[in-house]
Amino acid sequence: MKVTYENSPVRSITALQRLAFKTSTQQNISSTIQLASKHKPFTIYSEQSFSRERQLLNLLQEGGFNFYVRHAEATIGVDQPFLSFYDCNTQRNLSNVGRQQAIAYGETTRSLDIPIDYPIISSPFCRTRETAALAFEQENKEIDPFWAEVYQLADPLPPTERVRIINLVTSALELAPSPGTNKVIIGHNFPESVGLGRIPNMGTVVIWPRGRGLGYDVIAKLSLRDFQSLL
Repeated sequence: MKVTYENSPVRSITALQRLAFKTSTQQNISSTIQLASKHKPFTIYSEQSFSRERQLLNLLQEGGFNFYVRHAEATIGVDQPFLSFYDCNTQRNLSNVGRQQAIAYGETTRSLDIPIDYPIISSPFCRTRETAALAFEQENKEIDPFWAEVYQLADPLPPTERVRIINLVTSALELAPSPGTNKVIIGHNFPESVGLGRIPNMGTVVIWPRGRGLGYDVIAKLSLRDFQSLL
């Protein structure tokens, strides 16, 4: 059963704490979430202890999560009204800083021994495709045109269209990756209080998928610096 945009499919952290998980991985997830505040997902900050970072890293190394990652910094050019996915000159593209961010993201993932479910899924925009290629190599990415629709959420869409996109996002994020791995989706920012909310350049939303029709839980929101701090 799909829920509407007004009734988010993402359960609160407080509700998640009350669930009785049966597998060891799920028990670890419950413990990690209890470290977070009652109203926010687990987020790494400089003042938090090393043990929290280690616990989160252990979970990511076990796999079972979806990573929704915003593309790296893109400040070159502008998105034209009638842009073409096949013509990068009609779009906003990665800056030199953005390219370095994408490379650093891939290096950090490998250094942390986080298992990835290939191929990486990317929006068809040039900036998301380049981010995926720089982080995980060109041959390891796959384009999914749907993720370009997240970009459209910033526009004044009819309510029914907004609901349709959010429901499709939920349908994708609630599906589990291959056992022992994490699925990476490289896409776009969300508007404030919509879907996964605001995400910094090269930021990661770590998602625990509950299965088809059951929604998902946001476990962590990490900036690139947060992610690198797990090293």
